[in-house]
Parts: sequence; structure tokens; C-alpha cells
Amino acid sequence: MTWLTELIRNALIVLVTFTWIRSFMGSAIAFWLAWIIIPLVMEIIPAAVNFIILLKKKGRKRAEHLPLSFEPEITLIIPVYNSGDSLFRCIQSVRESDYPVRLINLILSNNESTDDSFQEFTRCQKAFPELVMTWVNAKQGKSKALNLALFNSKSKYIMHIDSDGILHPDALRNLVTMFENRLDVDSATGTVMVNPEMIRTTPGFWKRLLRKLEFFEYCQAFLAGRNFQAEFNAIYTMSGAFSAFRKSAILRTQMFNMETVSEDTHLTFQLRETLASRVEICDNAVFFVDPIEDMNTLYTQRQRWQRGEMEVIHMFMRDQPPSPRKLLSSFVLRMVLYDHTFAFPRMIWYFALLCLAFLNYPMRLIFVSVILIYLLYVLSGLLYYFNIVLFLKNLKELRHYYSSKWYLIFLLPLFNFLVFWFRFAGIINSVAGKQSWRVMNLRQEKAEIMDVIRSDFRWLIRVGQRLNELLNRDIAEDETERVR
Repeated sequence: MTWLTELIRNALIVLVTFTWIRSFMGSAIAFWLAWIIIPLVMEIIPAAVNFIILLKKKGRKRAEHLPLSFEPEITLIIPVYNSGDSLFRCIQSVRESDYPVRLINLILSNNESTDDSFQEFTRCQKAFPELVMTWVNAKQGKSKALNLALFNSKSKYIMHIDSDGILHPDALRNLVTMFENRLDVDSATGTVMVNPEMIRTTPGFWKRLLRKLEFFEYCQAFLAGRNFQAEFNAIYTMSGAFSAFRKSAILRTQMFNMETVSEDTHLTFQLRETLASRVEICDNAVFFVDPIEDMNTLYTQRQRWQRGEMEVIHMFMRDQPPSPRKLLSSFVLRMVLYDHTFAFPRMIWYFALLCLAFLNYPMRLIFVSVILIYLLYVLSGLLYYFNIVLFLKNLKELRHYYSSKWYLIFLLPLFNFLVFWFRFAGIINSVAGKQSWRVMNLRQEKAEIMDVIRSDFRWLIRVGQRLNELLNRDIAEDETERVR
């Protein structure tokens, strides 16, 4: 059964529900209650609260901005898997960092690459002889590669970046500065952004627009979302693309879990839930990733993230049976309720628009309501926009680029709407499918849906043929009886 089948089933439930509400409460009241409550509670009010909290956070003088009095040695881990086309520029960005090269130990942990990744590594050794680089071979996935590198590290701080991105020159220094001034912080995520230069050179209007929206979304997720979560020590996941730890803290965990596709989320939960450690964000430590290739890649990526999150939540909830008391105190349970359980009411709310047409609601009323809700989402995006501009104060080029794309505020609700359905498909598929890095893309999902439709159609044809045979047989028998 595909996720589309599940959606059709839920649409029927929506139709029945709205019919009952209408008959019980009256059309006008039912309409406004059903239409307003979901976006208001889940999106608009949280956005307003976040805006105020982030303004207060930015207004405080933060200790992590004090200059370093001592520069410790750091270990930078780069997991490698068929990274031949991006590895050189990634290591080059490390070399161009303003943190002293002599204090950087670079470990490249290879996960059974089959391309020319090792040849690129040797090229980097020749091009950057001042960099201390080590190549280690690992098996059984990214988690195994990261763990092997951790065991080979000797520095006070451990950082890891993906091989398909580049560091901002200030990123390493800003992370170390935060750790040295915040002794209560054991781990932190950097700020991951889509590379603006690659967006500028993207051919084709629609593909470039998709990448701009992805850039806007990343800025919102990290500079607004994770900054807000950090105020309550509630960061859901450190970025797998760029994170940092005190070695003394990470060695007290079970390291990177090899049984999940979301090892970064699992480690975040270990540090916060098991060790009661503080997880922060260093908003001025920026790592640029390559933009999304196309809609297929976006679909696959968001499904994998969603399925990985659900898997990790399940792992940590097995020993924590839900209860009313824990609902308010447990971060895990709150995330399950908000991000996953509420996904179904949100889905029902989205389907409501289709159902209203069948319930004879005035189209003018429906249209005006949709516009008002859309404007509320735009307003929430505008609040986040102002927050992000403030957090980019010391990154002038990024601030200018982000500010110049203000018009994307009006398109972001549509992009988020699309992403919601991708994530919802991940929730549905995670119930029936095995957790894996390899998930179906849009084309594959479409092919499977068409197979189901064709299968059902063939079944209907067979039923029709059988009925026709029975009908013809009865007619023939009647004719025989009349002849006799």
C-alpha cells in the first residue's frame, strides 16, 4: 500500500467528519473552527513567540563572542564516500580557514569508496603540504567511519564536516571560541546554508528558484529554528553536515549508532537525554552545502530525514512509556506530539479545502479564507526574516544576499506546503518500509502508484469479464429453455 492510498482513505474520513460537524454545529461555526485552529496553534502563534524570544537572545551580550586567549588543537573528521568530485574544494576550504593550520588534525574516514576519492586525497596532500591529513578505511556505513575517526583523534575538540561542502573561513575559530567561553556546552551544531555561489550559477529559472527557496528554508531552520530550540536546550538534531564536540563528552556516549539512518539525531539525543548535556548552536560558524539537484532529490532527502527521526524517537521511547506527567516534561514526547502526531490533523486540514466544495460552501468564502491563511503564513515568515537578518549582522555578504531575496517570503509557504507532503510520505512509508538510506524518489513512487492503479484496473476488468460471462451464460440458458 502506497502513501497515496493512505491519503485517499483519510480524505474520505475528512469528508465524513466535516459532514458530521456541519450537521452538529452549523456551517459557519464549524467552518471557522476547523479552518483556523490548526495553522493558528501550530504555525502562527509559535512564530510570534519565537520572534520575541529570538529578539531577546540577540540583544544579550554573549560570552562566545569574546576573543580566544588560547588556541587549542582540534581534530576535523571528513567522512568520505565517492567524494571525488567535491573532496578537493572541501579540503581547500579547511586550508583557507583562519584557524592555525598547525593546530588542525584532518582525518578522512573512507567508507568503501569506489571512485577516485583516494586519488583526490593524494592530490590534496601535494597541494596543501602544511595540512596534517590522515586517510583511514572503514566499512559498514557512515557511522562506522565516524567512530573509527573518533578513536584515532587526540584533540580536545572533535568536529566533523561533510565532504560535499565548504567551510566559511571563520567557522572553525568561532566554534572553538564558543567552547572555550561556554564551559557548560559539550556539543554544538554549526549553521548549515546552501552555497549562494552555486545558486547564482544555476542554469534555468525554475531550478534556480528551487535552490533559492532551499537556501531560505535552511536559514530559517538554523538561524531561527535551532536558535530558538537552544534557549531551552531542546535542539532536536545537530547537523550531520557540521557539528562539534568536546572529546571528553562524546566518549561518554555510545558514539555514532550504526543501526539508524539518522546517526546525528541519535547522538544528539544521547548527549541531551542520557548525559543531561547542553547542546548549542554556533550561529556564526557557517558551513556551505551544495544545493539540491531537483525535486526528486528533495523528495528522497526529506523522506530519509523524516524516517530517521521517527526511528530515533522509537529507540528512545522504548524505555519511557508515555504518561500525562511526562508529556510536559519530556522533550521527546513533545516532539512526537508536535512533529508527528499533529501531522495527521494538518493533513486533514489541508484536505478540508477539497471537502468544502462537496459541502456546498460558498466558493467566495473558501477563497477569502485561503488568502487570509496564506497571508498569516507570510506574516510568520516575515517575523523569521527579521530575526535572521539580525543574526547575520557579522556575516555581511551573507546578510546582503539573504536580504536581497526578501520576495521569497511570499513563496516560502508554498515550498513548505510541498515539503510537508514529502515528510508526510516519509511517515507513512516508515510504517511499512525498512529503514534505509535508499528510499524511493518521486519517479519511483509514481511508478509504484501506477502499478497499483493498473493492478486494480486489471482486477476490475477481470470482474467485469466474469460478470459478462455469467450474464451471457444466463441468456444462453434462457434461450435454450425457450427452444425446448
